This record gives sequence, structure tokens and C-alpha cells, in this order.
Amino acid sequence: MLHGNSITLRPVRASDLDALYAAHVDIRNRGAFFPLGVLSEPKFREKFSQTGFWDKDEGMLLIITGDGEVAGHIEFFLPAGYWDAFELSYQLYDDRFAGRGLVTEAVQLTVDHLFATTKTYRIQLVIVPENGASRRIAEKCGFALEGTARGAFYNDGRNQDVLIYSLLATDVRPWRAGTAGQG
Repeated sequence: MLHGNSITLRPVRASDLDALYAAHVDIRNRGAFFPLGVLSEPKFREKFSQTGFWDKDEGMLLIITGDGEVAGHIEFFLPAGYWDAFELSYQLYDDRFAGRGLVTEAVQLTVDHLFATTKTYRIQLVIVPENGASRRIAEKCGFALEGTARGAFYNDGRNQDVLIYSLLATDVRPWRAGTAGQG
């Protein structure tokens, strides 16, 4: 488990699967910026039984509030097999968790963990330009805007541009009081 000031990140447990699958298939809470595809329940449970949603190249941690509620999740995965990078993705399961800094803290904890425990040199975020909340998270966490990938993301019935943000292991992490590149 990773402990922060307001949240704890922990692996998914078998006892979480019913609620997690319900959140996974409830596309209303995804908004226009999170992919709308869903796994069938048998595939979802099979993936959990094979890996527990945790492997060396991808993983999911639940975002747990100080009150013990599951607020959402954060994931890491390889964006392309030949990159020395991880991409992060996150989702809150209810609007009442928005605007509280939970995802910002989840990104910071996950970044520190990945840089400390893997050989990854780069972590990136891929964000639809209209997603102001995620853009603010990227900026607060010191991610650098690299550019736009045009039409790279199909969602909400159309191809959308995405912004690519990155943070390198040697970059300053603002939440660490200016200590660059230290895991």
C-alpha cells in the first residue's frame, strides 16, 4: 500500500470485484474523457484471477479516502512496447470525490513508486484538451506538455486530439520540495 496525506493506494482485493465491476460498466461516471469500452464480467474476473490487476508492465491501485471509501482507481501501463515509459490513467467513481485533490495525490504517490521501484525513466499522461481538471493535475505534478497527437483518441462518437504530458525521472517533482530524480 502507498500512504499519502489524504488517501491510500492499495491493490484490488477479491472482495472489491463486485463494486469495481459496477463502477467499470457505469459509463455515466466516465464523462467525455475516459474510454467508454467495457470488459465483459467473465473477462474482467478472469483478468483479476490471472494477475490481480498487477503485473510488472501494468497495474491498478484503488484510491481509498481517509474515511475508507473507494473513490476511484489509478492505473499504469506501457503505452507502446518499445518505449521506456509508463502511461498513467485514473478515474473517480463519483462526482462527490472531484475537486478534493485525491487524483493529484494518487498521481504523486504512483510516480514516486514507479520511479523508485522500476527502471522506467518516463511517465506520461494523455489528456483530451477539453479536460481542464486533468490538465491542472498534470501541471501541479510537474508534467511537461510535449504536444498534440491529432485525432489519436476515439471517444464519444468521434476522433479527438490528445495532449501528451511527460515527467522524467530526473525532472523536479514539485511535491518533493525540488528534489530532482530521487526515488
